Amino acid sequence: MKKIRLALLSGGVSSEREVSLNSGIQVFDALDKDKYEITRYDPKTDLPALVMDAANIDAALIILHGPFGEDGTVQGLLDLLNIPYQGAGVLGSAVAMNKLVAKRLYDGAKVPTPPYLSFSMKDEIRLPEVTGSLGLPLVVKPACAGSSVGMTIVKEEKNLESAIKLGFEHDDTLVIESYIKGVELTCGVLGNDTLEALPVIEIVPGDSHEFFDYEAKYVAGETEEICPARIDEQTRAKVQNLAIMAHQALFLKGYSRTDMILKDGELSVLETNTIPGMTATSLFPQSAGVGGYSFSALLDKLIKLAIEENKRTNLRRAR
Repeated sequence: MKKIRLALLSGGVSSEREVSLNSGIQVFDALDKDKYEITRYDPKTDLPALVMDAANIDAALIILHGPFGEDGTVQGLLDLLNIPYQGAGVLGSAVAMNKLVAKRLYDGAKVPTPPYLSFSMKDEIRLPEVTGSLGLPLVVKPACAGSSVGMTIVKEEKNLESAIKLGFEHDDTLVIESYIKGVELTCGVLGNDTLEALPVIEIVPGDSHEFFDYEAKYVAGETEEICPARIDEQTRAKVQNLAIMAHQALFLKGYSRTDMILKDGELSVLETNTIPGMTATSLFPQSAGVGGYSFSALLDKLIKLAIEENKRTNLRRAR
């Protein structure tokens, strides 16, 4: 059988570069070398080589996180080069990366999400009006950062100004939303047109973490991840349905992972990830494993979905 010539993209230029590089190593190790001829590219240094090699690439795996990787920019380049890639296209990648746009699309699709306000750097932010509208505690987060970078939980109004300053160090737009304390859940979705909701994971950050922050995500032993989640069957079905609703609301393809909070029987969607962490122990592969996909089989599935989606979108190309 002829091998698929696969481009593996990891690294990049975002604040999540090291996480991406680590994921890229584990993905490379898990890929079946009998099926794939793999070439690795780091977008920080290797974009010219990727362009030059495009005619000899059958598909790409984008293992990038954050801006300039997860936000539609690399996806657009691959579209121009006619290289199939896993996951969301330019539109879905861009809107899911922007938490403000995503929230507006959630609202339109009746996906429940915490109440919020948004501000740009040029806006005058009246702190008493913010707390008066949303109450306390609050979550302050950059609109277009991932892995909880620049995010703060604010319990007292006196700390709000410094949280806003930190957020603006990572983006020129902020989302400030009501903080909901409850059970943290996440659910993956797999597929293009026919969608499969994967088993739900319950996330229990360690006592030193108030929420699932950067350290809790990436330092071994800092978080307990329970799959299947300790929820009843009715709640499980609601979580999986909401994950599919969020996926569809953001025009996604291939796969995604949506994070939620469960409080007093009510679910609130926090955000949807279009390129979930892809180490063998990351949340999406963990859930897929419980759902019957080995890490290697999951990668095979994503590559197959990428090639299928490229055939459909190629109908837009002039002949």
